[in-house]
Amino acid sequence: MKTLENQTLLYDEDCPLCSLYTTGFVKSGMLDENGRKSYCQLSEEEQNFVDLKRAPNEIALIDNKTKTVIYGIDSLLKVVGFSFPLIEKLGTTKPVHLILRKLYSFVSYNRKVIIPGEIKEENKLQCTPDFNYKYRFIFIGFALTITTFVLFGYSNLIPGLPKSSFLREAALAFGQIVFQSLFLLKLDKKAIMNYAGNLMTVSLMGSLILVPMLILNQFVSVPETLVLGWFAITVLIMFKEHFRRIKILKLPFYLSYTCVLYRILALLFILN
Repeated sequence: MKTLENQTLLYDEDCPLCSLYTTGFVKSGMLDENGRKSYCQLSEEEQNFVDLKRAPNEIALIDNKTKTVIYGIDSLLKVVGFSFPLIEKLGTTKPVHLILRKLYSFVSYNRKVIIPGEIKEENKLQCTPDFNYKYRFIFIGFALTITTFVLFGYSNLIPGLPKSSFLREAALAFGQIVFQSLFLLKLDKKAIMNYAGNLMTVSLMGSLILVPMLILNQFVSVPETLVLGWFAITVLIMFKEHFRRIKILKLPFYLSYTCVLYRILALLFILN
């Protein structure tokens, strides 16, 4: 694999996702050993030619010889394209590039709610993306849609529950956001939206855990005990992940318990 030398990719050290794929570039040989650097460790010289407002939103690739920088999907295409020229050629065509740019923005602006990490407050430079309402609403809508489809299918596997509908599952998923937000009314809109994003990531994660059981049910009749047991394990995993995110966001711990309360109230509503 060809190595792109004398290039440094800036990454967000507080973002596990960013750390993972930039490490992958170095270990795979796409970048040399000095091919990645934390945004927080930018030197004063580098701060003179790196756009400090743009770099937190779009990952920056520095050419150490020419002191020039490219950003976002273009920087990733250059890294991957050096080893796989066909990918770069395809990725730079207008229709594909437009789609990739939108997908990149979707992930970048939501990366703190997709995989949150502990923020090192001692760092003078913080690689925190701008808050973008459009992409946050799109992410929440995406997670709501997937959650609705999965829960619609899974609820019909659980014995004793009335037959499900898409409308019911969508209302329950959206209702949880509203219910939880009632306990955060003293906070500003951005804090509430950040929490809503994390809440829907947990819901999306739980839905993905349930998917294998739905697939298995297409081939064999899954025993009711396995259906209920798998669901219980999923709920426990979701509770622990929600609690972990609450600590990172420095929000009241009782939000994890009000989540459970909402589900109990929703179950009572469904049964009646």
